[in-house]
Amino acid sequence: MDKRIAFFGAPLLVSVYGLVRIADGFDGERGPGLAWTTGHLAFLGALALFGVVLWEARRLAGGGTFATGTTVVGFVGIMFAMAQFGIDIVIGSLATDHADMAGMFQDVRTVPGLDLAVYDAGPPLFYLGLLVAVVHLAAVRAVPAWSPVAVVFGVLASMVELDLLPLAGLLMLAAFAPLARPVPSLARA
Repeated sequence: MDKRIAFFGAPLLVSVYGLVRIADGFDGERGPGLAWTTGHLAFLGALALFGVVLWEARRLAGGGTFATGTTVVGFVGIMFAMAQFGIDIVIGSLATDHADMAGMFQDVRTVPGLDLAVYDAGPPLFYLGLLVAVVHLAAVRAVPAWSPVAVVFGVLASMVELDLLPLAGLLMLAAFAPLARPVPSLARA
């Protein structure tokens, strides 16, 4: 696979997840069912591709301790976000209806430490790593100065309202599109 595909694929899969999520809510509830599972699988794919994005951002920034640390933080966040989405998929697959699903989530969230790590503190590390990586790339002129701004607005949009995920994906697509072209390694961090 051409690694540059990840710069397009990851943000587009965020938008796909957002659109499927919106469609899943047309009946007033989200999940369980095909739309729930499909949307969550799309976001798992996005997270996997964002792993490639972070690794390539590290390379384009010249490697080094700072870029590597940023990548590790992002990878840890991806791991926790993947755990969250994996739990969501399993619960969505086992639940018979929305009320059953809500009860299962309540049970999962009572596991000591799981709620904090997998739902609250862990996944934001992905966004932190991603943002710092893009700022670093802007500093070494691998992306335009507006790319980090687009990532910030994309992350903020998804935090304000999950129905804005399609927009968040498009903003991230704009931020990462300059990286889809071949660029040599630029700097040492």
